[in-house]
Amino acid sequence: MFIEEHILTLFKRNCQHTLTYWSLFWSFGLSIAFLGPTILDLKCQTGSTLREITWVFFSQQLCLLIGSSTGGIFQKTLFSALTALFLSAIIISVVFAIIPLCNNVLLLAVAMAVSGLAMGIIDTIANIQLVSIYQKDSAIFLQALHFFIGLGALVSPLIADPFISGHCPSSNSTANATEVIQHFRYSLTASFRSPGILENSPHSGPVEGKASVSYAFWIMALINLPVPIAVLVLMYLEKLLPFCPNSTPRLLDKDELAMETHTQESTETPDPCAEVSGHGDLFSCCMNENLRGLPVTFFGIHILGGLVLLMSEGIMGVFAGFVYTYAVSAPMSLPVKMAAYLNCVFWAAVTAGRLVSIPLSYRFKPVHLLIINLAGVIITMLLLLTLYTNNVFLFVGTALVGLFLSSVFPLMLAYTEDILDYQGCATPVLVTFAGMGEMSMQVLIGSLIQTEGSYSFLVCSMVLGCLAFILLLALILCHHIHKNLTGTSKKAAMVDNPQAPSPPTPEKAVMEQKIAVT
Repeated sequence: MFIEEHILTLFKRNCQHTLTYWSLFWSFGLSIAFLGPTILDLKCQTGSTLREITWVFFSQQLCLLIGSSTGGIFQKTLFSALTALFLSAIIISVVFAIIPLCNNVLLLAVAMAVSGLAMGIIDTIANIQLVSIYQKDSAIFLQALHFFIGLGALVSPLIADPFISGHCPSSNSTANATEVIQHFRYSLTASFRSPGILENSPHSGPVEGKASVSYAFWIMALINLPVPIAVLVLMYLEKLLPFCPNSTPRLLDKDELAMETHTQESTETPDPCAEVSGHGDLFSCCMNENLRGLPVTFFGIHILGGLVLLMSEGIMGVFAGFVYTYAVSAPMSLPVKMAAYLNCVFWAAVTAGRLVSIPLSYRFKPVHLLIINLAGVIITMLLLLTLYTNNVFLFVGTALVGLFLSSVFPLMLAYTEDILDYQGCATPVLVTFAGMGEMSMQVLIGSLIQTEGSYSFLVCSMVLGCLAFILLLALILCHHIHKNLTGTSKKAAMVDNPQAPSPPTPEKAVMEQKIAVT
């Protein structure tokens, strides 16, 4: 069979949990992608300036980072984890519904901040739950989990497209304002729609077609409602609802005996890293008292893995955010309509890459796929730098970058958790570093593009790709050192605490006495 029997058995046993977490990540992608194609309507709706509306995006990313860092505190019990996921999914639907009512940029920023906090909690808990369920077999399921982000990011702009007016009449319009808003409409992540709506320039007054774009948000709020319902059904099947005490038996009750029969007893001295209770929030991991006796490589694995994701996720955010700006600027100077499809190509490649990575992660080790992906990013960026005036290869290179970057995060998560034997704090640390990279690199490289020119976009992406590859090699080296250190500590523990010899049997005692007499 293409997939081993034990993988299918694990999936069947945890099918309800897995599908629920996948649907939550679809909601996550839905929330990320709608901002790009609706930014003009939101700017006109709130009567804000371009500088003010950018704080809305920053507030969402900042609270997403906070939610990712603190989401692990709900991992104490399954009830608290599922309750947090249920409330987060409900919050996303509520935020979608109230966005058309936010006529002030401050209210919109608060709404997006709450949405970002819910998204961060979903990000951390869903990853941790899948890693806890499948452990060494989690790579294939993590790839599928992150595929649903891309799927949601594809669906969201398509829903919003028919309802976007793109017309904000004003007497204060200027050509510069039009140029700036065009940059935001097509350079923000997941901006898939046609640029034909930007024939008129924006302003800071109220938009006349606000009711039309309101339907887009309300439709997304409705189609997101099945996600919290799925979480509620899972809680019901797990007998976690206090008002349903006579619900059906828990999903795993019928398999507990089978799981016990497959439990492997180990006589080895436990790994010192196993004393660290992982899969919590970032701050509880950092303040764990058991961290004092661990080798330096334990911390190095967390830091190096996080830095790799900081670079790779930074490339993804920067590339999705500024590839349009590079395309319409000299020396490329593509037509606006043609350049607008680059974001669509990028996110379609990310979604396809995550889908293709599902069977690949089953056949190959995560570390091998990580080396191939990051090397592919470097080679593609080098070709883009060389063929910087080739219009066709810009589309090809954009697709290749999306393909290679698509699976870096789930592969890194599976690799580091496997190194630490699923006992460290890898998941909250990696999620936090990834959020920091996506949030900070866009600001830093965006300022460089403004001062040094659009070509610096490719140069910075190339530098980030090289740094990510170097850090990955350092992580592999740290992994081998950590394995040697922990193996040596186990042997030393066995020498210090040797097993007591077993008492001789009566027959052996009689034989020894005869030998002594002789």
